[in-house]
Amino acid sequence: MVTRRHTRTSAALVAAGLVAGVTGCAGPGTDDDSLPTDPVDLMHRAAPTLVRAGSSKARTEMEMATGGTRVTIHGEGVYDYGRRLGRLKVLLPHDPAGRSEHRPITELLAPGALFMKNRGAGVPADKWVRVDTGTLSDGNLVTGGATDPFAAAEVLRGARTAEYIGETEIDGTRVRHYRGTADLTTASRAASEGNRAPLRAAARGFATARVPFDAYLDDEGRIRKVRHRFSFVNGAQPGTIAVASTTLLYDFGVPVAVRLPRPEDIYAGKIAEE
Repeated sequence: MVTRRHTRTSAALVAAGLVAGVTGCAGPGTDDDSLPTDPVDLMHRAAPTLVRAGSSKARTEMEMATGGTRVTIHGEGVYDYGRRLGRLKVLLPHDPAGRSEHRPITELLAPGALFMKNRGAGVPADKWVRVDTGTLSDGNLVTGGATDPFAAAEVLRGARTAEYIGETEIDGTRVRHYRGTADLTTASRAASEGNRAPLRAAARGFATARVPFDAYLDDEGRIRKVRHRFSFVNGAQPGTIAVASTTLLYDFGVPVAVRLPRPEDIYAGKIAEE
């Protein structure tokens, strides 16, 4: 059960103790006539395009800044867009002396749920913590220290503005760069069933439902990189926390095997404050 106190501090769950309608010009045409030339329409189709792609590997980076403190959390793993299942290994920052204070956290991503292992905070090493993402004030766009790759794509369903910036390369792949702003409330209405409640919660919980983004799409309309900038008020401290969440997708079609924990493997006790 997620308590009111847990929800209030959930946006710093993994990093706890570390940090307190006008469209631009369309880009050039693509080789695939089925891809829209209007940037906003292209953003709206980004998530369904990933479903057709099947799966991919993913790298994530989340930068959190409040006051004069800035931390970066890295993640790496795989995601199955058809089944909406993913697995990430999340690496927390080192302490000032360069030592890692935490073991890597294994995260399993599923519709409406986040499972974490090696969570710490009094949780036995062989147990998983399950969090209902629809109850989190950030919809798990921030809580896990990494944004669910499919949720990151579904945020773009709420694109209100987008403009073509130009071509560039990511890991040797030619991509088109688009910049715009998405609305989380709009995104929640258009999202898949598993992401509707989380995105709706984020729209209410963030300092603003408007999310600036930069998206980089390949010739097939698949997201290769997307960067969102979130902002939320930390319930434990005064001030706003700025979050930049970056997701890179590559090796499309890679086999993905994700097995969710059995009920007996899920920790039912109290999670200690960190």
